Amino acid sequence: MLTSKQRSTLRGLAQKIQPITQVGKAGITDSFIDSLDKAIEKRELIKVTVLENSGLDVKETGEQIASLLFAEFVCATGRKLVFYRRSALSNVEHIEF
Repeated sequence: MLTSKQRSTLRGLAQKIQPITQVGKAGITDSFIDSLDKAIEKRELIKVTVLENSGLDVKETGEQIASLLFAEFVCATGRKLVFYRRSALSNVEHIEF
């Protein structure tokens, strides 16, 4: 569980990164979760866009993705979702709080 200070730090870092993928009409599929899992393991902090034509609620989608990734749902800003999970890899530059 993230504290409000940690969440604030992650939100600031997330402003500088681009979304790596988007949720579209197909919704949340196994292959989508697999690709996000690999990305979050390498980056620790990722941003995802939820397209308007997906018909999904942004916050519900964020919570669902976070639970499938075993990650923290940092925030939803507009249609952008931010997720954080500390990487187990030793060669990754870890985010320090």
